[in-house]
Amino acid sequence: MQYDIIVIGSGPGGYVAAIRASQLGKKVAVVERESLGGICLNWGCIPTKALLKSAQVFEYINHASDFGISIKDAKADFEKIIKRSRDVAGGMSKGVQFLFRKNKIDILEGTGRLARGKKVEVTAADGSVKAYEAGHIIIATGARSKELPNLKLDGKKIIGYREAMSLPKQPKKMVVVGAGAIGVEFAYFYHTLGTEVVIVEFLEQGLLPREDADISKELAKIFKKRGLEVRAGASVEEVDLKGNGCRVRVKDRKTEKEEWIDSDVVLSAVGVSPNTEDIGLETLGIELEGGLIKVDEFYRTNIAGIYAIGDVTPGPALAHVASAEGIVCVEKISGLNPEPINYNNIPSCTYCHPEVASVGHTEQSAKEAGFEIKVGKFPFTASGKAKAAGHSEGFVKVIYDAKYGEWLGSHMIGETVTEMIAEVVAARKLETTGHEIIKSIHPHPTMSEAIMEATAAAYDEVIHL
Repeated sequence: MQYDIIVIGSGPGGYVAAIRASQLGKKVAVVERESLGGICLNWGCIPTKALLKSAQVFEYINHASDFGISIKDAKADFEKIIKRSRDVAGGMSKGVQFLFRKNKIDILEGTGRLARGKKVEVTAADGSVKAYEAGHIIIATGARSKELPNLKLDGKKIIGYREAMSLPKQPKKMVVVGAGAIGVEFAYFYHTLGTEVVIVEFLEQGLLPREDADISKELAKIFKKRGLEVRAGASVEEVDLKGNGCRVRVKDRKTEKEEWIDSDVVLSAVGVSPNTEDIGLETLGIELEGGLIKVDEFYRTNIAGIYAIGDVTPGPALAHVASAEGIVCVEKISGLNPEPINYNNIPSCTYCHPEVASVGHTEQSAKEAGFEIKVGKFPFTASGKAKAAGHSEGFVKVIYDAKYGEWLGSHMIGETVTEMIAEVVAARKLETTGHEIIKSIHPHPTMSEAIMEATAAAYDEVIHL
């Protein structure tokens, strides 16, 4: 069958690209070998947020007395928490099914592989193969848990994020390897439910090492206060799988001192690997760059009519990035004139508690880029809304160019900051200056006032500090 566009993969890049293409009048098919919505809807963004919400509710209940409420004998039912998460994921996947029907998008069930002549060969579960043709083919096959040579996933004792959200039984002890967003979120979830957690991070900065240094320090302080153990600047040298649990040999990179940590399970959260194997890249001669598919600003590969978006390309491996790339890609295919994505204005969010959100330059990267900067911070301890809500941990930090007032970056840690970061993204997109933010009246009392107050602090105009 002939299509205008075939998308291989139905994650947040693939399904969004398909829907936008259909809106633009294209005849579209999507190849999917598992569940619609890809990793994000089924094993990533959405079900993890369901788990984290359960942990947050449990945390609220355990601190109910702080709000003048008495609750006794609260217990977390691990199996029911996992089931709720899976139900949420299932509902979201069915939602994509509905959107495909609404937009008249064909679903080709099976594993897709590129073939010569603008074709995609789809291998069904029964082994049968059928070829489909399209004028344009978009690769959106996503990524999977990365494996380190000495940390091979077995799905039982050494697990990835997928197994971490569907364990049949809650472990008593867990070692989390990697302190990026995935590792931090799962560490918070399991620790809140009562699992003893140790986080091991290779980089010296420790928790969320790609965030602004002040954010990492604040989160480390909060986690330590709650009893989470963090080993920064350390590496996992070996995992002994003999017996019922695991023994993890951890080495401090500075002192070279080693110790063994006993654990029921090890969660490898050291990043993701792109799904670029066995999809026909070599058949067509598609160029790779560092293991990722090389594309231009409109996601065209070196082969005419073949495109790639999302985690298989060099951009940030984030769902919202994949979606934006998919839209730009199909709009260009359709003859529109989309604006290329500004990758310095991509928000990053971590949904532990307190939440972390950021966009743009860190203080260090702004200095390294040669900017003379103004920096302002506003702690939530000075926020009336944060105090009233019982969540006064954290702060908002803003960075401005001293010469022109350009908003270079913002970094937040606290309650609901993943919702607040969109203000910064929109303001930066509109080239808003610091003084314009100060003069933009924010509602009181809200957490978002902290953005205005932090900006005022950068310009020595802060009122509530």
